[in-house]
Amino acid sequence: MKSQLDLSNYPLWTALVTPFDEQGNIDFDTLKALVIEQQSANNGLLILGSTGEGLALAQSEQRAIVEYVCALSVSVPIMVAVGGFNLAEQLEWLAFCDTLPIDAYLLGSPLYAKPGIVGQTQWFDALLSATARPCMIYNVPGRSAVAISPQVLENLQHRRNLWAVKEASGDIATFEAFRRAAPNVAIYSGDDALMPYFAQAGAAGLVSVAANAWPEQTAEFVRRSLAGTFPNLFAPWTEAVNSLFSVANPIPVKVLMHEQGKLATPNLRPPLTHLELPCSQALNNANDSILSWN
Repeated sequence: MKSQLDLSNYPLWTALVTPFDEQGNIDFDTLKALVIEQQSANNGLLILGSTGEGLALAQSEQRAIVEYVCALSVSVPIMVAVGGFNLAEQLEWLAFCDTLPIDAYLLGSPLYAKPGIVGQTQWFDALLSATARPCMIYNVPGRSAVAISPQVLENLQHRRNLWAVKEASGDIATFEAFRRAAPNVAIYSGDDALMPYFAQAGAAGLVSVAANAWPEQTAEFVRRSLAGTFPNLFAPWTEAVNSLFSVANPIPVKVLMHEQGKLATPNLRPPLTHLELPCSQALNNANDSILSWN
């Protein structure tokens, strides 16, 4: 097992896509190339998140991906997503992942059920109790159908492995409420376009979709945002990032990565499909804009 890395040294985490071949199977050769590319940019790796279509994969596929990426012995930290609605299954997943050299976990709120403060607290408390490794709680009401209450963070802040929150509600007021509720918990932006605003409010970094397509440029943008030196890049960055969310993520970023030659196919798992995005001109324009930085 690799030595424990200082996660605070990694302000950018790439929510890695899962590449598929023409038959819809996991393309492990391409996955390796993507992991190595992110390692070269010194970006942390988040695997099996929503951008990685984790919940669309069979459990055997999820395990195969985690084992494969861990076997690459990368020098950057690996975070694995924990998501769904069945607590027993999530605890089993954590027990499996804890046997591997994984550095952290992303804990999503339970899907569909829409629990309140008590249910959310119990859910996250059970997951945090099941592992000693650092955990990032994920607030993404647009996907889970429930917003994490700041009171939940306050209830959980005694857990020593509650390391961070990924805030993806798009609301700076929620960010501020989380900061007040749990001042010792790091907060990462879950929205690429909002990184400059969250940086000014005290964010520790970004969990990014855009870094799949632009690993080095996104890392530079995060550095500049955290240093308060982003203005010359803000407008082109926002315009480029918006093109990645014209339809459901990760459709646009996979289409772009296919155009870039990073993916053999733009294929996704149903119900998502690259056919939702018949024209890639906006993505190509965004790509030209971002790559012109260097």
